[in-house]
Amino acid sequence: MRLFVGFVALMLSQSLAFAQPLLTATAERMQSRIEALAAFGANPEGGVSRVAFTDADLAAREWLKAELRELGLSVRTDTAGNIIGRREGSQPGFPPIMFGSHIDSVPGGGNYDGQVGVVGALEVISVLNDADITTRHPLEFVSFTDEEGGLVGSRAMVGKLTQAGMDVVSNSGLVTRDGIARVGGDPERIAEAARSPESLRAFFELHIEQGGILEQKNLQIGVVEGIVGIQWWDITVSGVANHGGTTPMPQRVDALVSASELTLAINRIALELEGRQVATVGRIEAFPGAPNVVPGKVVMSLEVRDLSENKIWEVFRLIEAEAARIATARGTTISFTELDTASPPAPTDTETRDIIEAAAKRLGYSYQRMPSGAGHDAQDLAQITPTGMIFVPSKGGISHSPFEYTSPEDMARGASVLLQAILATDDQS
Repeated sequence: MRLFVGFVALMLSQSLAFAQPLLTATAERMQSRIEALAAFGANPEGGVSRVAFTDADLAAREWLKAELRELGLSVRTDTAGNIIGRREGSQPGFPPIMFGSHIDSVPGGGNYDGQVGVVGALEVISVLNDADITTRHPLEFVSFTDEEGGLVGSRAMVGKLTQAGMDVVSNSGLVTRDGIARVGGDPERIAEAARSPESLRAFFELHIEQGGILEQKNLQIGVVEGIVGIQWWDITVSGVANHGGTTPMPQRVDALVSASELTLAINRIALELEGRQVATVGRIEAFPGAPNVVPGKVVMSLEVRDLSENKIWEVFRLIEAEAARIATARGTTISFTELDTASPPAPTDTETRDIIEAAAKRLGYSYQRMPSGAGHDAQDLAQITPTGMIFVPSKGGISHSPFEYTSPEDMARGASVLLQAILATDDQS
């Protein structure tokens, strides 16, 4: 009888637990914080020019640290300038679950890129405080330094920010090492910012999609499969410069015509090959560049992105073969120079993807799995800890612009998925 009563009590407690409403984010509170952040570096077009290391960045960082302290977190700035707020857990020795994004912008940027992830992380802490919930793992909020200038803070956190990297001139005009010092870091002790795999349980980043797929498909959540790899080449097309008035059309060896054919071929290859790869020619320059001279040389760029490094090179080999065909037909030469700027694909953790997807399902949100075509701090953290990323829709697919926009409701849905994913991870181990 006692066993039966115990079983009934257990079932009743579980039923009551499932009957409890899910904790979710508050859209109004998130929008209020978005608007507060928008005051720092506001530009006339309605967005922000809050470039890392500028006065606007410093002011926003002070606002953020005050918000974290008000939420009861201990706050520190690491040697890379990353702002880290810690909320203690109930189990001593458990590694923290980290989540956050960045508050710096591109020049002439908007109010949502990076900021939604920061405000979403603040909202997670707010909801847990309101519900008086203490997680087993400590929780660590993070706002990374100078994401837009090359993932500076997250590179430092995984031990990949080199001395040469700190010598780069940032978007603010300051050398990066001087910028780090200006925001409270210590470039001479940059190695101390690095975290070991054992020091973190997981990392989550909430972010706007920065594309139009979710909006076009009327979906609410993107479960990010990974951040695509990026490979760049310079292409040189050589022909024969000649007089534009006296050189008959059949006798021309026009480098720009070959380059134009190659540009169209690159677009066709990326479209026709099965998959979600992209290939872009974003820069093209003809020489000598006079209106009355047949171009004898063209220098152009090629960028290929995909979640698979093998696919990137498959696309390139097809482009290379097409370039050889065009060069033969046109009497030109086409050469490729691989640039030392490769960013390898960074898949998210499979288990963490499943956790995010389960959270979206449980909350009743529509979703799909998708790659990120843009770089994020998450791609660095994926090198040292299980990493997950959540996308919310970008209106019109617009980003890096004052016109980027994500609704308060969409932000709140993303933060709700983030919260539930963190709680699920906390329950695991």
